[in-house]
Amino acid sequence: MPSRQSETAENGAVSRERNPEVAAYLAFLRTERGLSDNTVRSYGRDVAQVIDFLASQSLRPSDAGAEDLTAFLDAQAWKPATRARKISSLRSFFAFLVQNGYASADPTLHLAPPRREVTLPRALSVEEVGRMLSLPPATPLGLRDRAVLEVLYGAGLRASEALNLRLGDIDLEVGFVRTVGKGDRERVVPLGRMAIEAVEVYLSRGRPLLGTPGTLKPPFLFLNARGRGLSRMGLHTIVKRYARRSGLGDEVSSHTLRHSFATHLLEGGADLRAVQEMLGHADLSTTQIYTHLSREHLRRVYQDAHPRAWEP
Repeated sequence: MPSRQSETAENGAVSRERNPEVAAYLAFLRTERGLSDNTVRSYGRDVAQVIDFLASQSLRPSDAGAEDLTAFLDAQAWKPATRARKISSLRSFFAFLVQNGYASADPTLHLAPPRREVTLPRALSVEEVGRMLSLPPATPLGLRDRAVLEVLYGAGLRASEALNLRLGDIDLEVGFVRTVGKGDRERVVPLGRMAIEAVEVYLSRGRPLLGTPGTLKPPFLFLNARGRGLSRMGLHTIVKRYARRSGLGDEVSSHTLRHSFATHLLEGGADLRAVQEMLGHADLSTTQIYTHLSREHLRRVYQDAHPRAWEP
C-alpha cells in the first residue's frame, strides 16, 4: 500500500482541508496564468514533495526558512537540471504565498542558485564533416541534401534559420546568406565556395524537379519531394541519414554541424567576436564555450609538435 507521501507526490495535489494555500496556488496557476493541466500537475508534484517534507519536520509552508528548503533539496540526489526545476517551483509557490498573505517572508530569496551543468558541444573533425557531406547522390533529392548540409556547416545556421531561407536570402555571386535568428536579429554570414557550388547545382538541377511540374513553388530555398517547404522533421531525417551512413552514429544533429562550424573557425585562428557575429549570439559568453574546444585542439597540436611536450 503506498504511503501518504508517495500518493500525494504522485497525484501532485494536496487536499484543500489540509493545505488551502496549495489549492489556491494551483487554481492561480490554472486560471490566472493559464497553464496547461500537465504543467499545473508538475508544479503540484513539486509543491506536494516539499509540503510532505516540511510536515515531517512539523512545519507548515509559512514557517519554512531557507535552511529547511535547503535540507529538502539536499535530501534527494537530484541532477542539477532537476534541482533547478525544483527551486523554480519553490520560488513560484512561495512568491504566491507572500503576495496573497499566506506567509510573511519568502525563504527562497536566500536559496543558493543551482550549479549549472556546462556541457561542451560535440564537434566533428574536418575529416568527419567531409566524409558526411560527400555522401549525397546526384539525384534531385540528393542535390538538395548536399546543399542543406553544406549550408548548415558552411554558414553555421540553426535548423530553423536554414528552413526559413528564401531564394532571395542567398547571394551566390557575392557569397553571403542573410538570415533572421533569435530575437528577430538579422545577420549576414559569408558562404564558402563548397556551399556556393552545392547550392548552385541544387538550384539548377535539383530544385526544379521537386514537386509536380508546372506548379507554383513556395519561395523557400529548400523544398521536400512534393515541392513544399522542407520541414524540421525532414531536415532532421537528412542529417541523421548521412551521419549514420558515414559511421558517425545517431548523436549527430544539425546543431552538431553548427558547433563544428564555430569550432573549426576558432581552430583556424578566427576572432571570437567575428564568430559571435556569424553565429548570431547576443552575448559573447555564449560563444566562449567554443574556446574550450579550440584550446583542446591547440593542446593536441602542441603535444604533437613540441619536442619537450611528449611524456617518456
